[in-house]
Amino acid sequence: MRFRNTPELISGSIVPLITPFTDDGELDEKSITSLVEWQLAAGTHGVSIGGSTGEPSAQTIDERARAIHTVAEAVGDRVPFIAGTGSAKLDETIRLTGEAVDAGADAALVITPYYARPTQDALYTWYSTVAREYPDLPIIAYNVPSRTAVELAPKTVARLYRDVPNVVGIKETTKDFEHFSRVIEAADEDLLVWSGIELLCLPLLALGGIGYISATANVAPAACARMYDLWLAGDHEGARRIHYALHPVVDALFVETNPTTLKWILQKEGRIASAHVRPPLAETTPSGVERVRALLADAADLIDAERAVR
Repeated sequence: MRFRNTPELISGSIVPLITPFTDDGELDEKSITSLVEWQLAAGTHGVSIGGSTGEPSAQTIDERARAIHTVAEAVGDRVPFIAGTGSAKLDETIRLTGEAVDAGADAALVITPYYARPTQDALYTWYSTVAREYPDLPIIAYNVPSRTAVELAPKTVARLYRDVPNVVGIKETTKDFEHFSRVIEAADEDLLVWSGIELLCLPLLALGGIGYISATANVAPAACARMYDLWLAGDHEGARRIHYALHPVVDALFVETNPTTLKWILQKEGRIASAHVRPPLAETTPSGVERVRALLADAADLIDAERAVR
């Protein structure tokens, strides 16, 4: 919780960890810990778990709490830790956010409640209720309309940022790049904004974003961290070179529904023991594997560099 009072330091490349399972579908805490160590060795600036890449909707609340505590213990105070605590139910969201507080998380990432399609006023009430339950914990709204069927409007973000002191920012996961700009304009340039869209990670920094929470960092943590470091140092051309080098990796991750192919890659690289995904997801198909192999071949130099980090 070293960064809880300074959320502006939760910057750079934040990895949204997968949740590893055994072949039998049980939570694999040993693999979680080893993934954290690999990420930190690769230079990742922060760690998160419980976002879309972590398959939260396929887990029980107890399992999600265990994963949060496991990551918190593995990370310690070395880098910021963001716990994904959102659910479609308010009581579950409040309980998981409490688990994040107890685990020592630096912030909670709260997704918009999915399926119900609440109004903007209802979303305001939802976030303000969760935030006011834990006033000392920074709350990061998580806008991902492709998965939730509801979008957190810029004016609602601005209203929350203005009215609720511990709502500090938002993870924007929409391919509408104009939306990023509208959110910052409506709220304030001090609003903390992270990209959750892989190919908008670098462009967001030009608008004043603080970093990105990108699934790509699960496979290429060193490259993702280096891209941010170069941008921050003023080497924009170097950052752009990495951005484009990551294209085939990004494409590989989304050959089939994330994190299906991501887990396949990590198992093949020896980073996790099993590529198991829980229903309704299914293992990568043979045609998917063929496509992933071809894309990763296009990024061979980058992948080889990541393999050197142990």
